Amino acid sequence: MNTRQFMYHTMLALAPGAMVMIYFYGLGILFNLVICIASGWICETLIYKLNPSAAGYPTDGSGLLSCALLGLALPPFLPIHIAIAGVIFALVFGKHVYGGLGQNIFNPAMVGYAGLIIAFPLAMTQWHYNGPVTYDLQTLAAMKTGLIEIQGFSGATPLDLFRHRQGQTVMEFLADQANVLHAFTWINLAFLLGGLYLLRVKVISWHMPAAMLAGLLIPSLAFYDSGSSASLGSPLFHLFSGATMLGAFFIVTDPVSSPDSRTGQLIFAACVGLLIFLIRSIGAYPDGLAFAILLMNASTPLLDLWLGREHQLINSDHE
Repeated sequence: MNTRQFMYHTMLALAPGAMVMIYFYGLGILFNLVICIASGWICETLIYKLNPSAAGYPTDGSGLLSCALLGLALPPFLPIHIAIAGVIFALVFGKHVYGGLGQNIFNPAMVGYAGLIIAFPLAMTQWHYNGPVTYDLQTLAAMKTGLIEIQGFSGATPLDLFRHRQGQTVMEFLADQANVLHAFTWINLAFLLGGLYLLRVKVISWHMPAAMLAGLLIPSLAFYDSGSSASLGSPLFHLFSGATMLGAFFIVTDPVSSPDSRTGQLIFAACVGLLIFLIRSIGAYPDGLAFAILLMNASTPLLDLWLGREHQLINSDHE
């Protein structure tokens, strides 16, 4: 399977999750996807014209996939100029400063997302609104272009709400926030369906998604605490909240920014899951997928070096 087929199979697998997100959060998600993909195409075309020696080309699909992943991670009411800034940051500092396709150390989509959440923390949390604005195209367009600023944003994602549940037990929280949890459960199930498609067409293997989910579920089970008010959340809550399935099947499995060996990939993915749990539980950000991925991307060369030396030692012992 060549690079273009790999990228477009992955884009197709994102479709169920994208459609469910649009259903629950409105056309703002579709705006994000169109804006990110279109601006990414223009940005990459310009970069390749300025630097013809860069690896890859605009139609190989790698940049478009990164832009699509970034677009799905953005809140529906995020202004257009912020989304475009995230795309430029992702492609320039996440991909092309390293030489283009296949040369990057960090996952470009997560570079763009991390940059935006640090630079625009308030705008990046505006997922819910107390009103019908989601399906009001005129108002939504005015918001996206910055012509109007609408007040009245309510709670963010289930992970935000869980961290500020004010002494509720896990069961009380689940009952109180059933509507919000319902949306994210279906979104994660849709991305799981897309992940199963990737497994079916052999774009990815099951090892890294399984390792990441295990790295998340094992500590969540250990610290579940039978669901008391001090609990850090049930395994099922962590499994179907935030960007768990998107991360497990579409981001952790990035072949460029993950280790080369199977052992390294398993360690990488399991540590991503563990870091997601730690950031969700005691960190400053409610989900932490982007930072977990970037931290482990930075550790990938060390894993490759360490495991390469281990392999050499084993071979020398056999000889």
